[in-house]
Amino acid sequence: MPKFLFRGSYSQEGIKGVKKEGGSARRDVAAGLAEGCGGRLETFHFAFGAHDFYAIADLPDNAAAIALAATIGGSGAMSSFETVPLVTPAEADEAARRSVTYRPPGG
Repeated sequence: MPKFLFRGSYSQEGIKGVKKEGGSARRDVAAGLAEGCGGRLETFHFAFGAHDFYAIADLPDNAAAIALAATIGGSGAMSSFETVPLVTPAEADEAARRSVTYRPPGG
């Protein structure tokens, strides 16, 4: 199953909700979202810096990741939210073996 990294920052309202419900409740919600899309939450961490949280989930496909991201992003609880498809080392190996012809602009 493909893996996706989700990272985001809460809006002021979102931060108020985390303070009220606690971090474990947010992790449980993230796990429920992944399961609702046919997947599984692998990890969920809060962080300092550019983003308030990072989560990695196994999801069946891109459509499931888009549905999850649209649900979270449309909630109003985020000031920013990103979905990053993760690539395995074996997939990177396969990509390195492929030959692609490309002509840059003006070339």
